Amino acid sequence: MDHSKAPVLDALREYHRIGYVPFNAPGHKQGRGIDPRVLDVVGADVFRSDVIALNGLDDRLMRQGVLAEAQELMADAVGAEHTFFSTCGSSLSVKSAMLAVAGPHEKLLVPRHVHKSVISGLIVSGVRPVWVRPHWDGEQHLSHPPGVREFAEAYERDPDVKGALMVTPTDYGTCGDLRAVADWCHERGIPLIVDEAWGAHLPFHDGLPPWGMDAGADVCVTSVHKMGAAVEQSSVFHLQGDRVDPNVLKSREDLLGTTSPSSLVYAALDGWRRQMAEQGKELLDGALTLVESVRGRLAGLGLTVLHDEFLGPDLADSVDPMKVVLDLAPLGISGYQAADWLRAQQHVTVGLSDHRRIVAQLNHSDDDETADVLVSALEALVRAAPSFATPPKVDLPSPREMELETAMLPRDAFFGPAEQVSLDQAVGRIAAEMITPYPPGAPGILPGEVITRPVLDYVRSGLEAGMELPDPADPELKSVRVVAER
Repeated sequence: MDHSKAPVLDALREYHRIGYVPFNAPGHKQGRGIDPRVLDVVGADVFRSDVIALNGLDDRLMRQGVLAEAQELMADAVGAEHTFFSTCGSSLSVKSAMLAVAGPHEKLLVPRHVHKSVISGLIVSGVRPVWVRPHWDGEQHLSHPPGVREFAEAYERDPDVKGALMVTPTDYGTCGDLRAVADWCHERGIPLIVDEAWGAHLPFHDGLPPWGMDAGADVCVTSVHKMGAAVEQSSVFHLQGDRVDPNVLKSREDLLGTTSPSSLVYAALDGWRRQMAEQGKELLDGALTLVESVRGRLAGLGLTVLHDEFLGPDLADSVDPMKVVLDLAPLGISGYQAADWLRAQQHVTVGLSDHRRIVAQLNHSDDDETADVLVSALEALVRAAPSFATPPKVDLPSPREMELETAMLPRDAFFGPAEQVSLDQAVGRIAAEMITPYPPGAPGILPGEVITRPVLDYVRSGLEAGMELPDPADPELKSVRVVAER
């Protein structure tokens, strides 16, 4: 296909050229109704390019096929058969994929370390999860994608499943053996969904971990706003093969998605695809060279830059080098402290922080100038670290203690009768809410799971140490929402 074309951008340019006067949504009417104080901050062009798709970018019956052509070009660029744009982020895309594979009370193989959006999909759909044990890294206290062995163990316990789901890369950049898992799934006639939200760049360079479509996955969900170059909420889901019906997938997206999609998201996705199809290899060559230099410079400061530590038979299969993961334990500080100090003192923000690490993500948007800022800020952090207060201790459970018993369907526990009880009373009760350290967004406690003291101590001590817990009804976590006793 001709990847010099950008149908959405071309339609937007034509809309501006003709000078249509809208008497339909959006109500700001090309920015005419916007408070000048708003325009002073975000600029007039944002609103000028915020155009409704129906009878805006395209005609009343969408006869120009603007969006359809843009999606076909995206599919061609990444080696998929079908691509669908989503303006509600990959949180919506992964739910759509799950609902296309399994329905209420049907079963899906799901790793226990999935993002909260997958758990939300289980709650909304009523799908019954068959939990797959991830590769627990007891040394680093994080998890990596499971392999064939873990999927096979779960399948042997409960083979009546409609499909499988896998998360790779993780927020830390660690990746699983996609090809092996996809082959294993297909030998059993079940489709594989890959939550590849952090993998938008992977199709465009051979020096990066494998891309889901190349590895044989049936559906891949990707957040272009994360490791690509698009505005927030820009997501796509790709499809190949005949194990998932594209019409069913689209109907599930229609069920969950907005009927008022943002042309800004469509335009950003369209433009990013053109850029990567034409220049992706060259741009990522430069990014890989830059990030290798940054890693070396940070190691030269005495910082622990993690990579090989993640690799091994029961750990990760590969690692995305664009995620620069720094272990701050040798400095005696937490990742929460470091992230707050970098933002306040150096005006540098990082993507993830936990009890001992921060993660700085680089991509083709970075250059020598931004790399210098990052290195200088971290050099200042090394100097300042001795003055930091001793971080509060986080009570870290063992990997086995992180695996809670599922006593109810997540949907039934979430929507059923519930009550708020104190922490002491919550031990042994069935959770009716998620409790999720965010980021990375993998819930520590799910609706339907039996709450244990070690995991409760973990999230409670984590909250006191700086962990973000956006889900609980009680933000101070002095009480927990549990299923009401009959």
